[in-house]
Amino acid sequence: METKILSITDPDALALAIDVLTAGGLVAFPTDTVYGLGALAFDARAAASIYEAKGRGADKAIAVLVGDFEQLGQVALGVNSTCQKLARRFWPGPLTVVVPHHPSIPEAVTPYTTVGVRIPDFGPTRELLRLTGPLAVSSANLSGQASPVTALEVQAQLGGRIALILDGGVTPGGVPSTVVDCSQGEPRVLREGPITLEQIVNALA
Repeated sequence: METKILSITDPDALALAIDVLTAGGLVAFPTDTVYGLGALAFDARAAASIYEAKGRGADKAIAVLVGDFEQLGQVALGVNSTCQKLARRFWPGPLTVVVPHHPSIPEAVTPYTTVGVRIPDFGPTRELLRLTGPLAVSSANLSGQASPVTALEVQAQLGGRIALILDGGVTPGGVPSTVVDCSQGEPRVLREGPITLEQIVNALA
């Protein structure tokens, strides 16, 4: 497979990305943390191909990125007030909240009763998400390798495995998002990233 690289600001970039995604393909793109590898969140076959491209075990869940708060209801059910408070404080930004997933989310995205969701703080990618709807997204790397922060790093790991890379320069974060489980009562930090435990505690105080 030939992997095409286009600047995310290219007038044809988003249209091509939509074509690839709606055909069941994979697109890598920048976020506010690292480059992500995305497929349509409700396309089970496409989501499963993320595991194949990365060489990743299918027992792990894939997070879902949304373009705005309105899309949250498409992928999550019963989002509690604590989760809503954290999301309002840190979205768009490097916070993934783990919440009960909507029945429309396929098992290929998550084999569990929950799903991780966030809104990235990167304008062109949020525009893509508004156009495509929610995307199942994992870091755009081979399993066990470093998460890429440039399009060339994505190409070095996934070139020939995916159809399109959208080049947005060096991602500003460089560290995967903080993950907080809000699905069961008291929130639990599953992975600390750019947002610290102290910031989360202060936001809920």
